[in-house]
Amino acid sequence: MSTSLSIGASAEAIPFYLPTGNECALFEHAFLNRLPLLLKGPTGCGKTRFIRHMAARLNRPLYTVSCHDDLTAADLTGRYLLRGGDTVWVDGPLTSAVREGGICYLDEVVEARKDVAVVLHPLTDDRRILPLERTGETLVAPDGFMLVASYNPGYQNILKALKPSTRQRFVSIEFDFPPAEAELHVVAAESGLTRDRCAPLVALAVRLRTLRGIDIEEGCSTRLVIYCATLIAAGMQAHEAVLAAMIEPLTDDPDVKQGLIEVARATLG
Repeated sequence: MSTSLSIGASAEAIPFYLPTGNECALFEHAFLNRLPLLLKGPTGCGKTRFIRHMAARLNRPLYTVSCHDDLTAADLTGRYLLRGGDTVWVDGPLTSAVREGGICYLDEVVEARKDVAVVLHPLTDDRRILPLERTGETLVAPDGFMLVASYNPGYQNILKALKPSTRQRFVSIEFDFPPAEAELHVVAAESGLTRDRCAPLVALAVRLRTLRGIDIEEGCSTRLVIYCATLIAAGMQAHEAVLAAMIEPLTDDPDVKQGLIEVARATLG
């Protein structure tokens, strides 16, 4: 394997991320050994920030794709388009990442259509190739290319599940919400709100997560706690910020919402 890759970036250029385990080291090992990586974890627990942090840390261009029901293989690889009266080929984000030796991050990959997996398979084994049938090219991924995908196992069902034949092509890291002390550090650093004022918000988030699967589909994410703390730091009253950022996004059911408000009152005082 080539050792000519430029790894490292200035601290100012690297997005803030607080490790909670060995995830940074595992990512670097996967990158250096040209292994694809799968991140598993709930919404808003830091997966996307982690990828941005590592791409900057490794000094690689990052192409992020938010997968959805209508995402096709052509959306990733590219297509011919009319431009100025001419038909030209335009690379998709996956093809661009392969050509440039960058990182392609497929967020919530299970949401994409099934033909996407067919495109990914040759890139996730020892071939590391991307066949482009429309142009007749077969691109060989350089050392700097890395494929990263993520999904939320809590949302999986029979119709939308990552097939074992695809899942077993990736090295995997399981993410969860950080421990309370680490989350407190993250929320304070991201929002600018003091730690003593962030602490009740983190405590509330921890309590709301115990209701996941009972009263609410998903627990309160770290992202929402940061939003709430940011609003408070900007001058909004705490109870208004909690309602807007930590309760309203979790449910549309009036009865459940009222129950969450009572939980917030009991937790925050």
